[in-house]
Amino acid sequence: MSLYEQIEKIKTGLREGTFISEATVSQGVLLPALHGLGWNIFDTSIIVPEYRVGEGRVDFALCHPASRPAVFVEVKRVGSSEGADRQLFEYAFHQGVPIAVLTDGQEWSFYLPAEQGRYDERRVYKLDLLERTTGEAKERLNRYLSYERICSGEALEAARSDYQDVAHSREMERTFPKACNLYWRNRTPCCRNCWRRRSKTSAVTSRTSICAVNFWNQSGAACPQEIPCLSNVHTNHCVHRCRALLISITDGPQKIGNFIFKGTAYKADSAKDVMIRIFQLLAQEDSRFLERFTSRRLGRINRYLARNKNDLYPNTPDLARTDSFEIRGWWLATKNYGLG
Repeated sequence: MSLYEQIEKIKTGLREGTFISEATVSQGVLLPALHGLGWNIFDTSIIVPEYRVGEGRVDFALCHPASRPAVFVEVKRVGSSEGADRQLFEYAFHQGVPIAVLTDGQEWSFYLPAEQGRYDERRVYKLDLLERTTGEAKERLNRYLSYERICSGEALEAARSDYQDVAHSREMERTFPKACNLYWRNRTPCCRNCWRRRSKTSAVTSRTSICAVNFWNQSGAACPQEIPCLSNVHTNHCVHRCRALLISITDGPQKIGNFIFKGTAYKADSAKDVMIRIFQLLAQEDSRFLERFTSRRLGRINRYLARNKNDLYPNTPDLARTDSFEIRGWWLATKNYGLG
């Protein structure tokens, strides 16, 4: 059975409540998924159950070469993985294992224990099988847990790259509002009123587009002078790593749709057109941008991007026909409400 078929079967079992214990999650979810990922689940020198670490045990050690752990996997009952990462990190840290996975069958959290930050900040990606399409789930599992990619080192390299993206986005979210607030306090009432008018009429641009730029995987960008809200304040410690610095929305009520990207001026008819053009530019600059950006959502259900446009608005399928735009095989949600 292929990995795709295994995931489909697992999703059916999750919906039916088949997996009622850690043992059933191990036997019915983890091992079939690993088999689909190319692991020899019958070789206990490759997949070691109850791997001893000091006085404790980790549920599974995925080994390469034989008997040498490359990945630790901790299994919990469905819905009960909260707080289990601490013990897993201690096990991985003690053995120097670079990748750790915590799963309750439905949710899969992939960690790099040796990186910096709180436990949750060292999580590279969180996959919910019931929220993602089977194709997306297959891509993520392959990316971090494929036997071939673990053996070649590609899985660890990909996880480290994705961790840097997540860490950078988190830093951006912390520093960008502070810089803009500082700018706000030092501008004249006229400028503040202009900002308010522009924010109301271009919510898509001011939120979604900046969110998109935050995810863009380029570094070393110089601070362009077109962006006074950051270039005129003392935030140089974050300026050169801030993706939003590459975009400036032109001031003035008649120029809401104009913007500057990497020093080049672009004209658009609306904030929605700005958003579409920015996504196109970022996808052109970074071939993996759209794939990485799929982790962002409009709200609890809706998404910014999806391979299938019908996945953009699960509860309102009519919007998929009227409020979506295709970019390089991905579909972008263009409905204004709920963005940010």
